[in-house]
Amino acid sequence: MSDFAARAIAERLFFGYRAFTGDADRVLASRGLGRAHHRALYFIERAGSIPVHELLATLGITKQALTRVLRELMDAQLVERRQDPADGRRGILTLTETGRALELSLLHAQRARIELALAQAGPNGREAIHTFLEALMEPEDRARIGLAL
Repeated sequence: MSDFAARAIAERLFFGYRAFTGDADRVLASRGLGRAHHRALYFIERAGSIPVHELLATLGITKQALTRVLRELMDAQLVERRQDPADGRRGILTLTETGRALELSLLHAQRARIELALAQAGPNGREAIHTFLEALMEPEDRARIGLAL
């Protein structure tokens, strides 16, 4: 691949990511939240409930950064933390009803853009997009993907 071709793909990824995240960023900004909050809400919702240490590993951020994000989400009454019944030293995170509603609104803010992109990608586009994006990921992150095509 030439440098020109690599830049053409990188440019599309940059602008595509900006547009994709921008849809949710506008909803988040109205609540004083950002992308780190969005990622936490997403992965907590996807899991239903998740131990803090698993969320930390999934997000790949520092404990200090996650502590700040979780504190803000709990202060906003979007996330609840309870003790793990199997190990009282560990916390389990779940979304509140308000947190679930916000996470769903963020998904819906991005869904129309995803659906339009898939429609424009053609009949084999969904599989090609999944294959391409998974190939960009680190191998250990591929194992974290929980949703099928």
